[in-house]
Amino acid sequence: MKLGANSVLFGGYPLETAFRCLAMAGYDGIELSAIDGMSEHLVLDRWRELVPEIKQLSATYGLALLAMEQPSRDAAKMEQAMQAAVELGVPIINCGPGGKSDDEASLMQAIDELGELAHKAEHYGITLCVKAHVGQAVYNTPTTLRMMNAITSPAFGVDMDPSHIHRANENPVEAIAAVISRVKHVHIRDCKGRQQGPGKPEEQANGRGDIDLVGYIRVLHENGYTGPLDLEIIGAKAYTIEQCCVIAAESRGHMQACLQACGARSIASR
Repeated sequence: MKLGANSVLFGGYPLETAFRCLAMAGYDGIELSAIDGMSEHLVLDRWRELVPEIKQLSATYGLALLAMEQPSRDAAKMEQAMQAAVELGVPIINCGPGGKSDDEASLMQAIDELGELAHKAEHYGITLCVKAHVGQAVYNTPTTLRMMNAITSPAFGVDMDPSHIHRANENPVEAIAAVISRVKHVHIRDCKGRQQGPGKPEEQANGRGDIDLVGYIRVLHENGYTGPLDLEIIGAKAYTIEQCCVIAAESRGHMQACLQACGARSIASR
């Protein structure tokens, strides 16, 4: 597994700051934030002019471009994201399901639209990953399984985020085991309690919450998962660089310890 972090943690700063700080914390790679309102990192309306800079940052700081997060199902926005991913060599785009929970029509619409986007991803030679999201049409294991069964494209994968599953009143360790056959990306963060939101950024840092992340990563390892393990911390846009760096470094250390505990990474590994 490759340890990465979403640049949205440093959403209040230039993208170069995210690369520099995540490299210092020892990450293997980065997930580029294309999340409107949370960062000005990969701004899709300007992706062509940003590609050379991002490639240079990747080379300078030795961070692989593991994924991109673009949450919208909007076809035009996703077309831009996929074109940018191809030029950057980013293999995975993560998005949300949209819609609303416990509404059959909304779930069917979400699945149909995501299926169309998966076919578009096939055309571009990339993978589209979707995660269960609190309050949206796909929000727990049963709805994730329905999405998996309906979308058969090889360019489609599940992005698992234990904090959302935890807040859906499920056990993330059991949930990851149920869907592991289609998991192609993992967003990871901790969570205290089962409220609607994930909590303050520092409470999302791995090891600060209630989720059994060691057990979660053990299931990934035992099932042969070798994809990205990308930290995703939201809400830190107004935080100081020091606060963001502490969260990044603390979480990376916890992720490394989890990998070592389940035999997925040696102590000598970066």
